Amino acid sequence: MAVEPVAPEDVAPDASIAFRPVPWPHGPAQQSTAGRRAAAAALASAGSADRTVPREPDGRPRFPRGFTGSISHTDHLAVAVVVPGAEAVGVDIETATVTPRMAAFVLRERERHMLLPPAGEYTPRDLFVAKEAAFKALNGLVMLGEFLFWRIELHVSRAALTASYGGESVRVWVHSEAHLSLAVAIRR
Repeated sequence: MAVEPVAPEDVAPDASIAFRPVPWPHGPAQQSTAGRRAAAAALASAGSADRTVPREPDGRPRFPRGFTGSISHTDHLAVAVVVPGAEAVGVDIETATVTPRMAAFVLRERERHMLLPPAGEYTPRDLFVAKEAAFKALNGLVMLGEFLFWRIELHVSRAALTASYGGESVRVWVHSEAHLSLAVAIRR
C-alpha cells in the first residue's frame, strides 16, 4: 500500500495512531510483527519510554502501565492506537467486503435501517469495524456471559457513533476509504 490511511476525523487529540505495512509473505507472523511495530511507534508518539508490547496469556496485547492501546491488522497493513490514561481502547481495520448476508447477520435491523444509506452515512464494512473496535474496548469491562461482538448495539447520538452492550457504552470514530474502513473506540 503506497498511501497510508487517514485517522478518523475528530478522534481524541491525545490518541496516537501509527500504521505499519505487513511485509511479504503477509502471514500471521508478519502481521503480528507489523502490529507490534505500529504499537511501538504509537507508544513513542504518546510519550512512553517503554515501547514493548508483549502478549497476555489470552493473546491480547499488554501495553505499558498508563498507556492504553489496541492493535489491528489486515493482510497488508497494521495499525495501533494508544491513548494515555484511557480506561479502554479498541481499533479495527478491514479491507474485505462485508456482503449483504454478513451485514444481515452482524447488524441489527434497526442498525441497517438507521445507519446504512439512504438514512445513514455508513457502509456495512464501516459498521463491522465499529463493532469490532467497540468489542475490544468493551471486552474488559463487560463480564456478562458470552460476549460476542455482533451483539453490540450501534446508534448515533448528537452526531456521534456510540456502541453499547450490557449497560456499558463507548464512543466510536470511523474513517472510510474506497479500499478500507478504520474504527477507533475510546472509553474514558
